[in-house]
Amino acid sequence: MTVRGCAMTGWGTALPERVVTNADIMTLFDTSDEWIVERSGISTRRAAAGPFVADTPPHHPPAGLGTTGQLAVAAGREAMAAAGVDGSGIGLVILCTTTPDQLIPASSAAVSSALGIAGGAMDLNAACAGFTYGLVTASGMVSAGVDRVLLIGAETLTRATNWDDRTNAFLFGDGAGAVVVEATPGETSLLGWDLGVDGSQVSILYADHGSGMVMKGQEVFRRAVRATVASAGLSLERAKVGVDDIALFVPHQANIRIMDAVADRLGLPKEKIASVIDHTGNTSSASIPLALVDAAQSGRLVDGDLILLAGFGAGMTWASAVWRWGH
Repeated sequence: MTVRGCAMTGWGTALPERVVTNADIMTLFDTSDEWIVERSGISTRRAAAGPFVADTPPHHPPAGLGTTGQLAVAAGREAMAAAGVDGSGIGLVILCTTTPDQLIPASSAAVSSALGIAGGAMDLNAACAGFTYGLVTASGMVSAGVDRVLLIGAETLTRATNWDDRTNAFLFGDGAGAVVVEATPGETSLLGWDLGVDGSQVSILYADHGSGMVMKGQEVFRRAVRATVASAGLSLERAKVGVDDIALFVPHQANIRIMDAVADRLGLPKEKIASVIDHTGNTSSASIPLALVDAAQSGRLVDGDLILLAGFGAGMTWASAVWRWGH
């Protein structure tokens, strides 16, 4: 039987037009730019909703990039163009999101239609670990026979933010990132991976229907660092590579302190961290593809480089993967 590998052959991103600065956040709370930057590394973020964006009735979706689906379509279209394929060449859409546009149906249905995709489509919700969950799933689907998977991480977290909570409202932003995962002859690019969840920790980060997010920040920080380090270690072990072999570390862009703490405990120098948090904020399942695409477009990656992706999120979920860049 012919061995089917996979590679990322195209990528793209999308961000809402509205830039929310720390000065904007300071109009809501007694805080400062220095306080926000020191604790999060965030200077600006993009917003599709919230107090700085004009409200639009739910039954009249905003024009442009105002919904999760619209962001997903824009990022997906860019990724497909970069890969040189149209909708007829995509066998499956995986939309990783924790902020779908509707309860029913899955937002991937409308995204698939807008992109003219002939194959299947599904949403995947593993919160901020979603994109890495999706990458492992996409690799498995390619191995099973799908020629190309369009993998998208898209979020409008500003719709779920509690704008009365000064401890975390400044953290979140909106955006989307997408990659085309395509079948290739030979070995797969996914060298090692780990997925997990501890459902007993649901209460430390959640949002009920119709209400904003609740987050116990210190507890999330402690568990996120520990879970991410352990998961990344397992992925490295399963890939049979060491930390020194990693060319780029692409963590979930939750908080600069968490990102630095994880890298430090893994023994990765800070210059190997892919970071866009300063201008995107925490975009949940969109954060890893946003950082990955930024690294690719800025020339930080060459064929053969090993990438370590690692994320954690509400649930409490975690996921990591070692990926070989290029064909």
